[in-house]
Amino acid sequence: EMQQKVEETEMLKMELQMLETERVRLSLVEEKLMDVLQLLQQLRDLNISKRALGKILLSTLESCRDPQPGKAQLFEVLDTLQQELTACELLHKQPLEQAQSPRSLSNSLVISC
Repeated sequence: EMQQKVEETEMLKMELQMLETERVRLSLVEEKLMDVLQLLQQLRDLNISKRALGKILLSTLESCRDPQPGKAQLFEVLDTLQQELTACELLHKQPLEQAQSPRSLSNSLVISC
């Protein structure tokens, strides 16, 4: 009976460890998904075209066609999508007003057409 209790305890410990591992994995996926959604929101605010966004998505799916061994495919797709969105040129361009400081504008004559 004592041996049975020890075995049950060991099984419960293993299940708990597996659950904790899964919780951590899901937490990482959630963080990555939130990052991707924030990037998509930024691109939407910049009025990215549906065509450009479609190209980014297709590029992501193409690069994840052959899953890498030992890496969860969902996480790999999210990670690649995040990298593709981060590399998007629109996110790195600043509007002219933000790029120039007010001091530099006051020191020069600005003519707008």
